[in-house]
Amino acid sequence: MSENRITEIVIVGGGTAGWMTAAALSKVLTTGYTIRLVESEEIGIVGVGEATIPMIKLYNQALDLDENDFMRKTKGSFKLGIEFVNWGRKGDSYIHGFGKIGQDLGLISFYQYWLKMHHAGKAANLEEYSINTEAARHNKFMRAVTDRPNSPLADIAYAYHFDASLYARYLREYSEARGVIRIEGKISHAEQRGSDGHIEAVVLENGERISGQLFIDCSGFRGLLIEQTLKTGYEDWTHWLPCDRALAVPCASAGPTTPYTRSTAREAGWQWRIPLQHRIGNGYVYSSKFISDDEAAATLMANLDGEALAEPRPLRFVTGKRNKFWNKNVIAIGLASGFMEPLESTSIHLIQSSIARLTAFFPHAGFEQSDIDEFNAHSHFEFDRIRDFLIAHYHATERDDTPFWNYCRTMDVPESLKRRMDLFSSNGRIFREANEMFAEVSWLQVLHGQRVQVKGYHPLVDLYSEEKIVDFLDSIRGVIGNCVQAMPSHDDFIARNCATAD
Repeated sequence: MSENRITEIVIVGGGTAGWMTAAALSKVLTTGYTIRLVESEEIGIVGVGEATIPMIKLYNQALDLDENDFMRKTKGSFKLGIEFVNWGRKGDSYIHGFGKIGQDLGLISFYQYWLKMHHAGKAANLEEYSINTEAARHNKFMRAVTDRPNSPLADIAYAYHFDASLYARYLREYSEARGVIRIEGKISHAEQRGSDGHIEAVVLENGERISGQLFIDCSGFRGLLIEQTLKTGYEDWTHWLPCDRALAVPCASAGPTTPYTRSTAREAGWQWRIPLQHRIGNGYVYSSKFISDDEAAATLMANLDGEALAEPRPLRFVTGKRNKFWNKNVIAIGLASGFMEPLESTSIHLIQSSIARLTAFFPHAGFEQSDIDEFNAHSHFEFDRIRDFLIAHYHATERDDTPFWNYCRTMDVPESLKRRMDLFSSNGRIFREANEMFAEVSWLQVLHGQRVQVKGYHPLVDLYSEEKIVDFLDSIRGVIGNCVQAMPSHDDFIARNCATAD
């Protein structure tokens, strides 16, 4: 079997996707492999993926990265969740926090007990039963205290905000130190094998030919290999996720560094706010059918915390996915595989999960079709479930004050999402399907935050008296409140542990 082994891997494109792939492969494929990455300094990176979800910690840990060093070098801050402003109604605010909400009692989830008391007017806001959301509201942060398993402090879950270009540079240094060969240049075309259409080599504008057995397409929206060469095709989701443009601009920091991302619903889309140590990243994701570029730019620039540090940078995209993520001997990772707007910070996670899937299905030189089909099936499932989660933010709204929001509120949605929302509306039931990315607690916070009304609750909750349930809820809330009070501020934690030097 060893003579059938793939040893030459070519990564097309750098940026976050390319260098995350290179770093991971250089860590796993330690001997007998040649990994080359082709990128051009002239081609910029999109850079919308500056906010992440907690799974990125697993990626960084797999590379044995020191968290404080990584945070310093990427000028990062910590993220406990995402605040959504004006989504259900204008004036609303809720946080989709990471980690647990409350404590389960018996076989029934905490939410069901809270739901009964909420209907009775005897429960506090759902956020007050989550240490992540309460800490976020008070601008507090600390890492989980692992030696206190029964304390809410053990349940702190977090991700990061960081400068994506600095992260790519950080991983480039990591990769090159482990033997990855970087090749500077623009690709003019790819050469295909006549017998089966597999890619044999990419050719640079200067005539240099770079051959390989396995090609990873990290070329961004262009999909240089997966689409321009292999004509794989693309499934367009614009009818469900109508935003097709974005403007991105950094601004000066103002006030404390919030340990959460903010998404504020605007007239024809939403505005992101991502706090870093040295600046705030901002952007307006919008639909060109409902607002002009000039109007979008004016809205964005009028809603910055501090002085703009650059001119707004425009991006255009089509939300959707490739018909195949793996086609012949090409695997698309990152924006080359598809795009879902950064509403729930999924861009970098999709890179990470694709890399994990690549290592799980790492091929022989014969490229078994059964492996390719299974890889694609897993990828489609992941994309489709994230798609449904994003659509829920738009569709589950009471807003009808602009044509954009009226369209989102009244549009038809995928049957898979309709079924999930109907199940939740009846008795607050949520079930995670297979290994989908967003677990029950995420769906709960978003559907509740978007004002989806729940008619009933789990009947087994009635096995406990109202008095016992109220005491149970009060105890959880009180302990969480005390823990948050004792936590340091986010800025103090950064200053003590991982402040950037400049």
